[in-house]
Amino acid sequence: MSIVPVDGSITPVVDIATPSSKENGVGFGDSLTRLIGAVDTSGQEANSAVARMLDGSGDVHDAMIALQRAELTFQMTMQVRNKLVQAYQEIMRMPV
Repeated sequence: MSIVPVDGSITPVVDIATPSSKENGVGFGDSLTRLIGAVDTSGQEANSAVARMLDGSGDVHDAMIALQRAELTFQMTMQVRNKLVQAYQEIMRMPV
């Protein structure tokens, strides 16, 4: 099953029926590593956008957008961490 864009084009945006990511060579640990890297990258981009704004070579809007993007990326990462901790705690409560 595919989700197609609203404009009616045939190109799938997300293919739900794809095989697991392990078969594609990308594991769960790799996905977490990429997620943490994305948080770090967005934080660095936000810092550089604020620095450009302060020295006058950047725009306030660009700095605010970069800050919001970094905040959202961090919040999403924290939610993933919370779900992982909940899953671990649930597994530890299972009787053996």
